[in-house]
Amino acid sequence: MSLAADVKAGKRRAIARLITLLESGDPAGDAALHALHGHGAAHVIGITGSPGTGKSTLVDRLIEYYRRAGKKVGVIAVDPSSPFTGGAILGDRIRMQSRPNDPDVFIRSMASRGALGGLSAACSDAVRVLEAAGKDVVLVETVGVGQAEVDIVRLADTVAVVLVPNLGDDVQAVKAGVMEIADVFVVNKADLAGSDRVHAEVEASMMLGHPDTDVFWWPPIVRTSAEKGDGTDALAQAIEAHRAWSVEHGLWHARRQERLVRQVRDLLHAGLTDFALQGGEPKTQFAPWFEEARQGDLSPRALADRILAAYRADG
Repeated sequence: MSLAADVKAGKRRAIARLITLLESGDPAGDAALHALHGHGAAHVIGITGSPGTGKSTLVDRLIEYYRRAGKKVGVIAVDPSSPFTGGAILGDRIRMQSRPNDPDVFIRSMASRGALGGLSAACSDAVRVLEAAGKDVVLVETVGVGQAEVDIVRLADTVAVVLVPNLGDDVQAVKAGVMEIADVFVVNKADLAGSDRVHAEVEASMMLGHPDTDVFWWPPIVRTSAEKGDGTDALAQAIEAHRAWSVEHGLWHARRQERLVRQVRDLLHAGLTDFALQGGEPKTQFAPWFEEARQGDLSPRALADRILAAYRADG
């Protein structure tokens, strides 16, 4: 069988191999992904928030919830990159201990490779692989980089922002704009002192930011203690309620259309960059144009126009 066929059959080794090929930019990975286009559709759930908020433990509890419901689960855990190897260094596959031998649960750590939005460049492709492999739910845990933690809204159908008390600011994400992307707020470690204050500050921030529209999802605030397993069923139910609301109001497909546009835009950007640059430096045929720009004889806009014209001619 082909690699794509093995992925559609849900074979774990094939899923892992294809994600590895996509991470490395191997053309064989792109070919297999193309063959999988249109297969599968999962509820993609983003779990985001500052480091130390217990995101991995929450993901572990959500795996348990969805497996009890008979759903197949995929997890993409985006870790910081090792500065030496470029690989993931936190190892969420080790920290997530729920059902390690369950054939219907697939967990993959991916290195962020410097992606500032909390996601790696290959993350959206990995989600598509898991969808094609028949997963009903795909959980994406972002790297937890604080103020840059916003790209998840462009990938996930539902975004849960995780907050905890006593991490400096009670609502750590208020200054970062992350509050605006939440479909569900999670006050984790709610058994600790200060959780009431976090809850109140989230409510206050939502009151200030209420949009002027008739169609508006008011993000629920769910209190959890993931280590103890408290509140995680309520979190999953809030996530499912958001899915139902999105479908009812036509926003489910709108967000997926935005995801498609973003993926195409990123691919166009990457393709043009590879055409013009190599290792961060101008390719030989374009070096004279860059020299003209450096000397002030050519504007950056004119340089970009020349490269675009060459790209069109090459195609």
